[in-house]
Amino acid sequence: MTSDTTVTQTITLSTREDETWWRQAAVYQIYPRSFADFDGDGIGDLKGITARVPYLAELGIDAVWLSPFYPSALADGGYDVADYRDVDPRIGTLADFDELVTALHAANIRVVVDIVPNHSSDQHAWFQAALAAGRGSAERGRYIFRDGRGEGGELPPSDWVSMFGGPAWTRVADGQWYLHTFATEQPDFNWDAREVRDDFLATLRFWADRGVDGFRVDVAHLLVKDLPAELPSQAEIDAMDAASGSHPLLDRDDVHEVYAEWRALFDSYDPPRTAVAEAHVSNPERRARYASATGLGQAFNFDLMGADFDAAQFRAIVTDNLAQADLTGSSSTWVFSNHDATRHATRYGLPPARGTGKKAGTAWMLAGAPREELDIEGGLRRARAATMFLLGLPGSAYLYQGEELGLHEVGVIPRDRRQDPAYLRCADTREWSFDGLGRDGCRVPLPWRSEGPSFGFGPRGAHLPQPAWFAQYSVEAEDADPASTLNLYRRALDLRHRLQSAERLEWVETSAPEVLHYRRPNGWEIVTNFGAAAVALPAGRIVLATEPVTDLLPGETTVWLAP
Repeated sequence: MTSDTTVTQTITLSTREDETWWRQAAVYQIYPRSFADFDGDGIGDLKGITARVPYLAELGIDAVWLSPFYPSALADGGYDVADYRDVDPRIGTLADFDELVTALHAANIRVVVDIVPNHSSDQHAWFQAALAAGRGSAERGRYIFRDGRGEGGELPPSDWVSMFGGPAWTRVADGQWYLHTFATEQPDFNWDAREVRDDFLATLRFWADRGVDGFRVDVAHLLVKDLPAELPSQAEIDAMDAASGSHPLLDRDDVHEVYAEWRALFDSYDPPRTAVAEAHVSNPERRARYASATGLGQAFNFDLMGADFDAAQFRAIVTDNLAQADLTGSSSTWVFSNHDATRHATRYGLPPARGTGKKAGTAWMLAGAPREELDIEGGLRRARAATMFLLGLPGSAYLYQGEELGLHEVGVIPRDRRQDPAYLRCADTREWSFDGLGRDGCRVPLPWRSEGPSFGFGPRGAHLPQPAWFAQYSVEAEDADPASTLNLYRRALDLRHRLQSAERLEWVETSAPEVLHYRRPNGWEIVTNFGAAAVALPAGRIVLATEPVTDLLPGETTVWLAP
């Protein structure tokens, strides 16, 4: 929020004719610090991503989503932003960003960037000014400051607990307290302040003018709050109806006033800029408001991430979400893995948990060796089948870096090397902490080569330790294997452009409840056997199979049939 220099990209990828590219796009999420390290400091950077654009082009994706690359103290992996209109010097410069956008656009790949509007870093110039200005100042009005309870204000304004464990309020030198929904270093903005709203509009314009095609909006449901003079207790908050639209802390109806202003800005560009909301809300009707044409236009559904590898669960989720998309006029979003979740190859290798998304035996590695409860090969086989089922669906598919290699979660990371505040603040108390392992295990830098100090991630080491078993999952190893997960993804993403048609599907009934079979309007068919035993293979021309197929469809296998 401090830099004002803007550069308009000379390469404009889209035209008014294809402004709906996002509706059925394959979007590849890059966590910049862990993708590729160009300068050898152990942290991934923008030049590293630029050097790997040929890899991304060969993979066949339509867009890249960049997790935060802004200046940050890394209290929360970059989601504590110190300047919304600049690049972290450890990751690069604005010139490097422009070079990356140009390279991606030249490869026909669009660019989506993360926007983090609920909170800033405590190192942000605005928050430092708030600390210096004192009580009642306009500077403090940009954030949520309150006097404490007790005779001397020594108690926090309420007993609220932050999402990362511990109190949600932190006291400053003059005795006031500020609210932080997440880490102490992430003070929440006050979205009632017009200055906050205007500055974020300036930030969105800054990046759109540099050629950014769209935005992923972090915790989009949390921005606007309504805090009475007498704050409710945590127990009272927990008992409130989160679907009312009037909850004091989340998913308030008036948050959509913010996104209506954003949409007006997005639509002022030709083509319009896109957006997708990360909105963890209570029901589909609430989520639909974020996906409306007058709002952000699209919202993540995370329902498949919480499902077991189970035909009935998958069918119900797909049917429900396609109906939701039809009602909103948006397109559905499908995702199995991201920077906040245990990788799905690992989730599918653990005992099922009846669709809760919480798997048994989360401490699944000991001394670097898989424990008995993790089925490594089975987990990957199910992940390949599930992903090929997903890639055939109408709507947009969001892929997370490394899943195309079939990477499992890295379960063994020494505590003194961990970086995730959700783990560090919650592990000892056994409070909620992202399945008990934290999020570092899915953020370990990628293996590009089978040998070397960082498996080709960079000239020297990596900021999170990579396990020895990464060697067999490296790009180098998988590139040479026609049956590898990498080559399966490449083949599927290439075929997907021909498979996609009208955003509908027809379920084809089967005689086996563990088999799902659907047909797209152009005649392409996808069949997945969620069971363990082989079943009869439907007639058709097989163009893709996740496992070798004869006259039967093996268990835990997906096939694509072309007309």
